[in-house]
Formats: sequence, structure tokens, C-alpha cells
Amino acid sequence: MAVKDAGYRLLAEQAFSRAAGAPLLGGNSVELLVDARANYDAWLAAIGRASHSILFENYIFRDDPVGREFRAALVARAQAGVRVYVLRDWFGCLGQSRAAFWQPLLAAGGEARVYNPPRLTSPLGWLSRDHRKLLLVDGEVGFLGGLCVSQRWLGDPQRGIDPWRDTAVAVRGPAVTDLMQAFADVWSQLGPPLPATIVDDLPTPPVAGEVDLRVIATVPNTAGLYRVDQLIASMARDNLWITDAYFVGIAPYVQALVAAARDGVDVRVLVPGSNDVPLVGSLSRAGYRPLLEAGVRVFEWNGSMLHAKTAVADGRWARVGSSNLNLASWIGNCEIDVAIENAAFAQYMEHQYLADLQNAT
Repeated sequence: MAVKDAGYRLLAEQAFSRAAGAPLLGGNSVELLVDARANYDAWLAAIGRASHSILFENYIFRDDPVGREFRAALVARAQAGVRVYVLRDWFGCLGQSRAAFWQPLLAAGGEARVYNPPRLTSPLGWLSRDHRKLLLVDGEVGFLGGLCVSQRWLGDPQRGIDPWRDTAVAVRGPAVTDLMQAFADVWSQLGPPLPATIVDDLPTPPVAGEVDLRVIATVPNTAGLYRVDQLIASMARDNLWITDAYFVGIAPYVQALVAAARDGVDVRVLVPGSNDVPLVGSLSRAGYRPLLEAGVRVFEWNGSMLHAKTAVADGRWARVGSSNLNLASWIGNCEIDVAIENAAFAQYMEHQYLADLQNAT
């Protein structure tokens, strides 16, 4: 029987590797970072300690107190000789931080590129976005999740607006190499590649823990994360708890959740009660009926905005990243997620999920 079980595990690992297009990487540590204050403090501390390189890719850099604080930190490290590279999305930063915003960094020796500005030769090309939220420092630590660089994530206490609810992770260990390569791949689409000394010539980071994970770096017209999400929905035995900011499930994924719930799996979906993109909120609600009829429990967050993109299944698998459960993230955008196979981390995610449900209906 043990041999048979081992065979099933090998088949499952092969299925996940093929679906994700990413191998399982051992020897990592993963720290869960909840909400903007914890994340921004960790990001700024890592930037302040940087001695070699900073790779910063984000959908939104807003010209506000938070954006200017990060710009000042990047400028300071560039002036100290650290190689600083910033990737921003054209649409995400539209009206937020124009090219002039980055002049102090360029003057200090840093580099900044913009992803996919509109072109007359491709009138619909602008639909593809760089929706990633990724910060890499010295090839030693990587931060990724749902948070953009904006004061909105911290809320506005003077106006009684709570911080946004969001989730990210800090990753250390061999997986950082794959995160850096994901940044380098998009960077090279927009101009000359990164110097070899930034990524290629760096040694693989040493073992930092006991966490196994996959780096799922999707680009337009690939479907690695979609295939993994489908696979998890099909394989979950006990529970599958999902948090998503802009859930607009397409029929095959909804059917997978429905089938799991009808098979006795505890399927829960936590979404915003009040969405910062009202149209998406309406589309999300329009899809509740088949889920509810099958026994899927749908909860709405009672806060200012729920922006996290996470999932946890069977107390041993978890996902954290930038991808929402909709076609834009699954098929159209550059996204970055980690799929974590570790019981201790997954159980911690379950505790956080149950805590979040205390503020949901």
C-alpha cells in the first residue's frame, strides 16, 4: 500500500509541475505578511539594507506619500551604488506616477521601464498588463503578493477609512532565483537585458528553511496558474478556502468548485463586500447562484476593501500572489504567485482565513 501511495504522490507532483510549468523547489522559508503596514515596513527595511541590487516590479506606483517614501528609499540606495531597476505598468500608473516622477531615480543612476504603453500598431495590445507586485533585494529575499505602492492600502484614519485587507509573503532560499528570473524575463522584453552580474552570475541562495514551493510566473497567453487552480479544485479532499478581490469565475472553474462542494469538500470563497471596481463586484455577485446551490459558502468582507489573492487547501497547500480568479489574470497579464506545499504554512493560512471570516458575512 505504501508503494501505491508513493506512486500517487509522484503522479500528483508530475501533474502540478506540468500544469504550473514550474518545478517544486525545496529549502525555502516563507513569512506571511498581512496588510500594508507590515508589508511596507518590511519592504523599506530590506531596501535600506540593500548592497547589491533592487528589482522592483509593481502594477501601481502612486505619486502620494507612500510612493514618494519608496522613491526616496530607492534613490538613496542608487546614490550609494546599488543597482536599482523599476518596472511599472503603463495602465496601472496612468494618472498615478508619470515619467517625471522617476527622474530623481534616473538622475541617481537607477533605471525605470514602463510595461506596454499604447501603440498605434496594436490598438488592443494595451489589454495585456503587468499586474505583478514583486520586490527583490540582493538576490536574497523576495516579496510578492497583492499590494501596490499607494497610500490607499494604508487607509485614511482622519476620514475613518480602514486600511485595505491584503496579503503578501517574504520568500528566502533557492526560490528567489526563480523570482529574479521572472523579473529579468519581463525586463528584457522592454529593452536590453539586465547585466549578467544582477541575475545570471549570482550564486543560488542557500537553504533557508523547509518549505517546498513553486514560482508560477505567468505572462500573456499562458495559463499556468489557471491550470493549477483547476487542479487544486479537482484534487481537494477536505477543504478549499479562497480569498479573491476580483472573482469572476469562468464556467470550467466554477464547475470545478461546484463538483468539489457536491463531493463533500468544504469550499469557501471570501470576496469584498464593497469593491473599488463596482462593475467587477456586480459581475462577481452575478456568479454566486451556481456556487450557493452546490453548497459553496460565499462570504463578503465588511471592510474598506479586500484585495488579497490567496487560497489554502487540505491543510497542506497554499497559494499567495498577484493573480485574481478571472480571465485577465489567468490569461492576459503578467502575474507572479507562489504555490506552497507545506503543512505548517498552510495551517497558518487557515488560521488567518478563519480570523478574516470574523469580519465577513
